[in-house]
Amino acid sequence: MAVTANSEIHRFPQYKYIDAVRWLPVLSAFNRFAVLATSDFDSNLSSIEIHSFKPNPLSFEFQSSWTSPSPISSIKSSQFLQKSIIASSTSSGSLHFLFADSTDARLVSEVSVPENELHLEGKCCIDLMDGGVECVTVGDDGRINLVTVGDSNLNYRRLFDSGGLVSYTSVKWASPVEFATGGYGFGLHWWDQRKPGGPVSQFKGNWDKNLNSGIVHSIDIHPSRKHTCLAAGSLGTVLAWDLRMQQQPIILSGTGAGDGAGNTAVQSISESEVWEVQYDRCIKSNTSSTRILPAMICSEDGILGVIEQGEEPIELLAEPCAINSFDIDRHNPLDVICSLEWESVAILTRQ
Repeated sequence: MAVTANSEIHRFPQYKYIDAVRWLPVLSAFNRFAVLATSDFDSNLSSIEIHSFKPNPLSFEFQSSWTSPSPISSIKSSQFLQKSIIASSTSSGSLHFLFADSTDARLVSEVSVPENELHLEGKCCIDLMDGGVECVTVGDDGRINLVTVGDSNLNYRRLFDSGGLVSYTSVKWASPVEFATGGYGFGLHWWDQRKPGGPVSQFKGNWDKNLNSGIVHSIDIHPSRKHTCLAAGSLGTVLAWDLRMQQQPIILSGTGAGDGAGNTAVQSISESEVWEVQYDRCIKSNTSSTRILPAMICSEDGILGVIEQGEEPIELLAEPCAINSFDIDRHNPLDVICSLEWESVAILTRQ
């Protein structure tokens, strides 16, 4: 059974479906802002909303919004020069960049790539490079694109097109020229722009017959250990793929699978879809250690928790509804924001 951690938890009803949440990087230490991707089924509108968060006195107040032309499939946030950037992809294949003032989070401009330029209609996923202006996009259609953001325009080019033979469901930058993608069958691909034409390394999920039809929903790569890729998805599975051990996954959580190197049982924190995984920034990295760094996950069965190789998992939150996304504040890793399926946002401050 998972250990329960002490946290101060605040819930803020939104009266809309929350598709994803992110903290917005800002320049001021006194202002905290959150980005919400929302869907209003009554009006059939999807939007990006910015809310300000203040712990004392406690408040979570609407600041500004932008209406999306179609449902939002993925959002990322970063900072470049004196502006915060919000990248958003949609189910119709369009891509949008919103620029917000870094002091008050006021939206000041937008540039977009229209439908069908990058992806055909269907789910697509993005990752925005930290501190940079490059965005990689992947989709169910098997296309991979690189988009470079300018002050008032976008430049984009196709890096790969499988012609629909392979579908991609997640992506994460590893370096300015490398990234990883995940897809169906729990497959993972590693890409290097210096070596065009296809992935330079790949991992197939055929080590466990239960995952042949599984899906990778989320990927994370730690900046100090870019050779190790975290992946999370179906059947509560969270694994680490070490490029130095190509087909020997290290299982951190799952449905009774071993650790990939032996027969050691792994305790699962969830048995449902794991929607997102991130390295837990509360833990200082130790580059000399061979252990996988602790990771945080959220799941369809309402778990927000921390898993660590060889340790009992820790539950931060257990809800009667799905937790479909979360984000760890990069400036204060004790603060975590997550979206609850029942139209609310929760902010946790870990003790």
